Order: sequence, then C-alpha cells, then structure tokens
Amino acid sequence: MQIPLLDQDNPQFPDPRDALAEPDGLLAVGGNLHSQTLLRAYHCGIFPWYQDGDPILWWSPATRCVLEPSALHLSKSLRKTLRRNDYQVTVDRSFDQVIKACSEPRDEDGDTWITDEMIAAYIQLHNQSESHSIEVWRDGDLIGGLYGVTVGSLFCGESMFSRCADGSKIAIAHLCRWGAESGLKLIDCQLVNPHLTSLGAGSIDRTTFLTELASYRDDILNWPLSAPNEPAARLHFSW
Repeated sequence: MQIPLLDQDNPQFPDPRDALAEPDGLLAVGGNLHSQTLLRAYHCGIFPWYQDGDPILWWSPATRCVLEPSALHLSKSLRKTLRRNDYQVTVDRSFDQVIKACSEPRDEDGDTWITDEMIAAYIQLHNQSESHSIEVWRDGDLIGGLYGVTVGSLFCGESMFSRCADGSKIAIAHLCRWGAESGLKLIDCQLVNPHLTSLGAGSIDRTTFLTELASYRDDILNWPLSAPNEPAARLHFSW
C-alpha cells in the first residue's frame, strides 16, 4: 500500500482506519503544521510524530493508550510524594518552558522528535487556547510538567518531562484530579509505555478510540485559564 502524500498547502487526511499495519499506524506523509491542520488531525484521531530532518509523518495506531481520569492509580510512594506538598502546580503558566523541556534529548544520540518546527506550531496552538500545559515547581524551579491539545472533553497528551523523581507523575495526577471534577472524559496517551500503565493507563483498539473521540470532541470543557491574560491557577488537592 502506498502512503498518501499530503498537499503542503491544503492537506486532506485519509480515513485514520486506513493506516498501515507496519509500521503500525503510519497514515500519511507531508502537509504542514499550521494550527488548522493540527486541529483537524486531532479531531480525526491523528497526530504528527517524526524526527528532525524527516518529512512530517502522521499516525493513527491500531492500539491506543488511554487513561480515564477516574482510573488514575497512585502507588504508595507517589501518594507520599503528593502529600508532602513541597511543590506547586500551575496551569498554562509556562507553556514555552514545558515544551522546550520536553524536547530535550533523552538518549545518548541526542535525538528528539519535538523539533523546532513542532515547538513553534504548538506554541501557536497554545496562543489560540487549544493546547495547554501543567507545570510542577519546587522552590521556583520547574521540576516537571506535561502538555497536550484539548479536543472537546478529551485531552490529547503530547509529552511530559521530569527533572526530579515523580515530576511528571505529579503533573499527571493533578491533571486527572482536576479532570475528574471538571468533565474531562479521557486522556489520549497515544502509545503504550510502562510509565503510563503504572498510573492506570490501558489499551483500546483504534475503532473504540475513534468512537469515543466522536462522542467527546464536540463537548465544551472549562479548561483552567483558557483566557491568555489570566494569572496562573494553582491546583490544590488532598491526597
């Protein structure tokens, strides 16, 4: 099967169910990372993922990793960390810092899939109140966080980072606690990994994911600080 090459100026995505089985989920190549293109992709269950120097690759994997906010699993050690409360959690306070921290290489080769082009594209989405970040601070230092795109009552998680033990887990825990109280139905984690499954994430097939996406994407979610000029919100919960 030949992979569709998308028009650079007016990309039209194929049906996400037509993605390849090998490599799993590869759907199309090319197009652009304009805000309207990214939003159209996410509303269809498609996301970009590629290395610097490669063309833009678009994916819709056969198996999707998802986390229901109410299904969050907290280990004893993580509960202890959360109860220490020696940190602050904010929303949309430092999106640029979070995505740039997520883009830092995590292997010896220095590779990262969050390219400068991707960073600029998601910052633009953030400026349009379509993408959001959660930041974890300790003594004024950014120690963890995550960012993603909201599609109705679904949060499409893109990446996370930690600069200390449990930094990203604190961010996910607060996202789930706020989400469970605010109408967030599902967190799309895209690809399965042990870090996410340890927090309660599971796998569903593409058809199920697309069905749930269709039922959630027209919801209106009152994401904190959707107005760009509001001060940062601080999330406080008892664990």
